[in-house]
Amino acid sequence: MPIFSNQASLTYNGNVTNSNIAYGEILNVLVVSKTAVEGSYTPGALVTYVVTLRNTGTAALNGLTVTDNLGGYDLDGTMVYPLSYETGSATLFANGVLQPAPTVASGPPLVISGISVPGGGDVVLVYQARANAFADPATGGTIDNTATVTGDGLSAPITAEASVTAEAAPALTIVKSITPAQVVDNDRVTYTFVIENSGNQAVVATDDASVADTFNPILTDLAVTFNGTTWTEGTEYNYDETTGLFETIPGQILVPAATYTQDPGTGEYSVTPGVATLVVTGTI
Repeated sequence: MPIFSNQASLTYNGNVTNSNIAYGEILNVLVVSKTAVEGSYTPGALVTYVVTLRNTGTAALNGLTVTDNLGGYDLDGTMVYPLSYETGSATLFANGVLQPAPTVASGPPLVISGISVPGGGDVVLVYQARANAFADPATGGTIDNTATVTGDGLSAPITAEASVTAEAAPALTIVKSITPAQVVDNDRVTYTFVIENSGNQAVVATDDASVADTFNPILTDLAVTFNGTTWTEGTEYNYDETTGLFETIPGQILVPAATYTQDPGTGEYSVTPGVATLVVTGTI
């Protein structure tokens, strides 16, 4: 709360004497809080924010503006914003009743204006923002987000903060290719499975990752490698030559975490996925 002070002076017969310093505090009738529904984020994912404005006074507070800095931070003299407002997501409730959509300027920063809080009541503002290329995706990355409320009836701006951290998890994709593309009976064919991890955590044995595929036509005389190392049936994988079902044993697929680099000029993060390669060769 704003603290103010005041000191008086007394002049007499050419003399000046000062009083003690008196201190006071201006109590805000508006209480503001902010929470992030999701405690963590992943690149490209939405984060939902809830800003609550509670009016402890008896008179309504009209014409308030909420300005959200969208997590903006300084990068060598340039402001970058790790969140992008999700257009049309802002919703306003007054004393639990849905209100007309507020006026929104998506920014950055995000500005939501024309908010009124009834005396003795509250307003809840809900909106979403998407983690973009300026959001740190690495383990320990955070987005520190501040909402500032201004307007008539307030002696000073009121701020509320919410922080979210980068979710610590792998994020896998798999791509399968075949060579040669054209074969005849009794030819050898190779299936290559490239597994990429764009997440900030490696896939380890306890994650029980596995690959399954039913080869059609069925293959015989299999040769299997993982990252160039020969695998043995029954130890790292199982194969049923009757059905063509190939399955790696859970925990054998290991994939390193991605690495991330922030461009010092633009502030954007680029990702280099961790890669693992499974190769299965057999006779048709």
